[in-house]
Amino acid sequence: MKFRTAAVQYHLADIDHIDEFKHQVTHYVKTASEYGVQFLLFPEFMTTQLLSLGDGSGNALPIERLPDFTEDYIALFQGLAKDYDMYIVGGTHVVEVEGGKLRNAAHLFHPDGSIDVQHKIHLTPTEVTEWNMSKGDGVNVFQTKFGTIAMLTCYDIEFPEIVRMARAKGADVIFCPSCTDDRHGFYRVRYCCHARTIENQIYVVATGTVGSLRKVDFMRGNFGQAAILAPNDIPFPPGGIIAEGVINDDMLVVGDLDLDLLEEVRRNGSVMTWRDRRADLYTDWSS
Repeated sequence: MKFRTAAVQYHLADIDHIDEFKHQVTHYVKTASEYGVQFLLFPEFMTTQLLSLGDGSGNALPIERLPDFTEDYIALFQGLAKDYDMYIVGGTHVVEVEGGKLRNAAHLFHPDGSIDVQHKIHLTPTEVTEWNMSKGDGVNVFQTKFGTIAMLTCYDIEFPEIVRMARAKGADVIFCPSCTDDRHGFYRVRYCCHARTIENQIYVVATGTVGSLRKVDFMRGNFGQAAILAPNDIPFPPGGIIAEGVINDDMLVVGDLDLDLLEEVRRNGSVMTWRDRRADLYTDWSS
């Protein structure tokens, strides 16, 4: 089975009205639809753009106000997924959970209107000390018309164990929304995405924010590039790169994923890293 996926290099810029956010998101979805995309990924923390709407006195809204936009966020993406018959990972949005805790949550919007959520499991120092976020409590996989997928956000992809768990639960594709502010952070995520494809013989689709929110603390700098990555084996493109964007440009990156080819490589590839793992020496997450 083949399907077409795409990732948005979402350009962050200060806005004056929520309709600007809605128009920008809709623009990317419409463009993806014109390319026949069936599964679309937006980046982490894309909704922080809404904080630039401000408090009426020239200051950005604090992070604690971001959950106020949850209803608008869900209605927008849920409607677009239905209208364009497309699975959409709506990047991540900050939500409030029991006890008033804040969570960084990736949302998968299905064409039938249903929604799946994966809270970010590993948090960066900024998320903890500056934004008072709380950690997610487990990794889930989600069933779609195009197979089983997982959503692991940015820092999560840097932990091999959690990706191994997703693979053991049946994930063929990991969607990785990300947000990094400099080259160091970007390449940490990017190199780990490549490693995870090789270790687990899976696809990884990743993207990040570009541009700048001049009013919003910790979102003034963004360094991003989308990439659609495969295990580094002969049937796939050299370097395991199916497609990648131009660093820091506002753009859409499109590529096709072949799940049958993935299964063939798992059975008869140059190496079979998933089959050949040594569960006698280290934890076998599939058990």
